Amino acid sequence: MWSWVAHRVTGMLIFVFLFAHVLDTALVRVSPEAYNTVISSYKNPIVGLGEAGLVAAVIFHAFNGVRVMLVDFWSQGPRYQRQMLWVVVGLWVVLFVPFLVRHLMHVFA
Repeated sequence: MWSWVAHRVTGMLIFVFLFAHVLDTALVRVSPEAYNTVISSYKNPIVGLGEAGLVAAVIFHAFNGVRVMLVDFWSQGPRYQRQMLWVVVGLWVVLFVPFLVRHLMHVFA
């Protein structure tokens, strides 16, 4: 149940980021100075933490999406869904924790 909720939440967070990214990138066509101002405003620790959250969401959403496809299309999927969820969590930790350490070194340095 919680993986279902987390999959929907991470999907919406990724969508919101992509929407904002398209809007701020499109700003370069309107006014390059305004674009530079907006981009320079992103260089702060709060946005750095948001970037870490975005990476966490993308990693979880990607691996959990593969798990959902396996549950739906593999005949043994429903039988192994709990074990596959733990694989997703393990892969998320293995990939995200090193990224987070390195990223926070840059954000707060």
